[in-house]
Amino acid sequence: MPERRYRAENQNINKDCHPNPFHCYNSNQMKRYWLFAILLLAAALRLYGLDRGDTVNDEVFYAFRGLGWIDYDRAETQRTPLEWWDSRATGGQTSIPWWTKLSFHDHPPLVFAVQNVFMRIFGDSTFAERLPSALLGIATVYLVYLIGLLLFSEFAGLAAAAFLAVTLNNIYISRVGMQEAYVIFFMLSASYLFLKAVKNDNYLIWTGVALGFGFLTKYNAFILVPIFLVYLAIYKRDYFLNKKLWLGALIAFLIFSPVIIYNIMMYRAVGHFDFQISYVLGQDRPEWPSQPGKEIGTLADRLKNFIPRLIATNSWMFLGLFAVSLIFLRNSFLFLTFGFLVLLLMLIGPSYRFLTMLTPWMALSVGRAADHRLFAFLAWLGVAQRQTRSKAILGGLMFAILLFEFFYSYNNQIAYYPKGSQPWLSSKVRYENYNWGYNELEDYLNKEFLSKMPALTFVNRYQFLDDLQDRALKKARAKKLEPYPALLVYYGNIDEGPKLWILEKLHIYHGWPIIAFDTYEQFLLDEGRDYYKKSGFKDYYFIEAANSVAPPEFRKIIEKTEPVLIKNPRGDIVFKVYKFENW
Repeated sequence: MPERRYRAENQNINKDCHPNPFHCYNSNQMKRYWLFAILLLAAALRLYGLDRGDTVNDEVFYAFRGLGWIDYDRAETQRTPLEWWDSRATGGQTSIPWWTKLSFHDHPPLVFAVQNVFMRIFGDSTFAERLPSALLGIATVYLVYLIGLLLFSEFAGLAAAAFLAVTLNNIYISRVGMQEAYVIFFMLSASYLFLKAVKNDNYLIWTGVALGFGFLTKYNAFILVPIFLVYLAIYKRDYFLNKKLWLGALIAFLIFSPVIIYNIMMYRAVGHFDFQISYVLGQDRPEWPSQPGKEIGTLADRLKNFIPRLIATNSWMFLGLFAVSLIFLRNSFLFLTFGFLVLLLMLIGPSYRFLTMLTPWMALSVGRAADHRLFAFLAWLGVAQRQTRSKAILGGLMFAILLFEFFYSYNNQIAYYPKGSQPWLSSKVRYENYNWGYNELEDYLNKEFLSKMPALTFVNRYQFLDDLQDRALKKARAKKLEPYPALLVYYGNIDEGPKLWILEKLHIYHGWPIIAFDTYEQFLLDEGRDYYKKSGFKDYYFIEAANSVAPPEFRKIIEKTEPVLIKNPRGDIVFKVYKFENW
């Protein structure tokens, strides 16, 4: 009798099975298998070859400062409070104010803090500064599953997570060390907790915690405030009298308070707030004559660029599915989120990295449509039938779509150079971390200086940089590294980002004397042709960018020396390094 009942229950399960085969699990264990497989796939696409692709965009300016927790990146037209009050800059004994350690002049501090911890553990490498983004990207996939489960169904959550796991835009932002991976994680965390709070007001406090950390990551996270408030005004007006809501708000304020204190103290000192807030308020900022990142054009320009840049950062397949999914979208929270995020993008400009904030919500929309509705629509079009055979057809169709997304993302983020034409097989977003050959130059220099320390250093412009170098040299001596009297001289068209990450990092954080060839020549003119020899240098590295034509003075130095050729993964010569020993 029990055996007969078991068979009957199995028959009922099979009879009621969802038309899509991914619904056909008989236990929670099978659900966990699917989720584990999705997260494993997400991890592979975000962690494999994470240090591939050069550090050429804004991730450099976060990682460089995060490495030493110093608000300094050699931006001459956007100097920081550390530079304003350095004793050498003031010509006296003025000390750098205590509050400058609380935040940074252009962004809240959390991303810098996280990168600092990871680079202390794993070393000052590209892998280490990108690793937090990759881990948060994996966690984001899980959060999308949870939100899909909460808003729609188990299958909608799994489908949304599967699409986010393999789609290009989220993989791209998870494989670079920029703030958006952090922002997306905290936006989704806060949204999930908020949606839980709608049913259980205890989660209002945890929502405040997530919001506080989101604000501490980047000011863009403040867009969640109007989303949540409008939703509450429509569906939960009584919450505005709930003390837990205000307690959560207080917690968010306290977490964000270091940035508030920083801005108050900056205003008292110089009469304006930090770079971002002062820009929004239109304050006069003589210390910052340049405004990088603010060249976003008119509103008409932003509207015109929105769709082309969306196409440039997503596969045409994913965008097509998203467009179709909007037909079936019936969820006010997603509508509010899309509306406010698009408004934000119109205010700050639809740059590639900002558009990544849309991607998890796009995946949720696709996941919702995939839950019955999209596949029923395809069946209605004649692509598949509603009967038993439709399960295999629709399952195969979804697998094929995910397989294409996997290939598209691998081709554009993990493969050294994408194959195929744009936008069908390759994407412009690859140029955000392209393999120009800077990584190979860094690998060469790291090998050359392995187990060595600089025997000679240069005096820096600022005292706080000398202090930083002194600490680095003290650690090197403690490790009993070999003193090496080397000088590095570079010439050519080297991008500012890689120059900061590769050359300036060696100079500022490790003490190696590195100068441009023009500076090298100027010292010889001012101090005599034997200046460097008298200073004690014996070994020299002259680095020439292959895309430049060196002046006669440079050619004369290296004309009888065979260079070490630095090639990119495609085999192109990118740099030539001329090494002179005991010169």
